[in-house]
Amino acid sequence: MSLRDVVAVLGQFPVLAGASLEVTEGEILLLQGPNGAGKTSLLRLCAGLLPVTRGEATVLGHDLSSDREGVRPHVGLLGHQNGLYGDLTVAENVRFWGATVGASDDEIDAAMERMGVAARLAEVQVRKLSAGQKRRTALAGLVARRARLWLLDEPHAGLDAAGRDELDATLHQAASAGATILVASHELERAGSLATRVVEVVAGQISPSSGVRHQMTDGEGVAE
Repeated sequence: MSLRDVVAVLGQFPVLAGASLEVTEGEILLLQGPNGAGKTSLLRLCAGLLPVTRGEATVLGHDLSSDREGVRPHVGLLGHQNGLYGDLTVAENVRFWGATVGASDDEIDAAMERMGVAARLAEVQVRKLSAGQKRRTALAGLVARRARLWLLDEPHAGLDAAGRDELDATLHQAASAGATILVASHELERAGSLATRVVEVVAGQISPSSGVRHQMTDGEGVAE
């Protein structure tokens, strides 16, 4: 994906103000910065949900100025809201998201097993779940979708220690398979150890961070 001098406006406020960024396939990129800096807006723009006012933005080969809808089937966005249907069961929610890409029953079952929501939770309505269980269900839906670009806003929120470890392993596996992952997080130690690169988002602009850069080696981050 490539952003060059991108401006995006919400209302009359420029949430991105000349943002430039290049991300290659298989990277896990950490977006750090204060609240209101533009991290969530950047994720929404990359998902095709926020229009480009000015500049050039290409994501997975789609020009976001003219083809925002084209990128959406290939992107998995997990924000502060989990995007789940409360009256549906865990299995129904994951099946719904998997169906958007033609995922098989085996793939859906594997995604639920991976995120620890199979077995006793599968037939439970989402509205009855704990915050952590809802987060796991949303992540299972993301796995089932086989997204090429993962856009995650505070993905560790609500997860217990085991869930966080499983999420990290899932992200490493997805990146190793060629997915590109952008993570906005305030948990810098946790997310920083996961990331292959760190950038700073401040006042709608993006700059390299002094954070540690890592290389993927057998699923672990190794400081360069």
